[in-house]
Amino acid sequence: MYKTPISVLVIIHTPDRQILLLERADHPGYWQSVTGSQNQGETLLQTAAREVAEETGLDAGRYELTDWNIQNEYEIYEEWRWRYAPEVTHNTEHVFGLLVPEPVPVSVAAREHLRFAWFPWENAVEKVFSPTNAEAIRKLASDKSDRNNRSEKNPYLEPGRTDS
Repeated sequence: MYKTPISVLVIIHTPDRQILLLERADHPGYWQSVTGSQNQGETLLQTAAREVAEETGLDAGRYELTDWNIQNEYEIYEEWRWRYAPEVTHNTEHVFGLLVPEPVPVSVAAREHLRFAWFPWENAVEKVFSPTNAEAIRKLASDKSDRNNRSEKNPYLEPGRTDS
């Protein structure tokens, strides 16, 4: 049975932007976030939750799983194309985030990954092999930075006051 060329990328992260990465068993040295193809009849959210459980042992229902509404289309790496129907050359990837309160231990799927590690976002961007994975981590960092900057301004202060 061929894989569907629709997948999820799930960035598992902490509030302070530490990123969980997994090292691929079939390609040592290739680090990535959780990824996986959609199964027939699944919603993308169900795919994301299933892949998180399969690849890390984490129950996404215990944390904040969000659809980032980002869709990437890319050419499937030649070495993995055999998993898809012969005419399939591109995949559509949907990006999700899973916010956990702190770096938590995970159980990697031995057939898929050798090990896991938590990295500060700057190091994670450099470590991942996939350009879309790196871009999603950068987006998380820039979104958090924007949110942090906005939250520094207290909208409830009276005009002219700078502190309570």
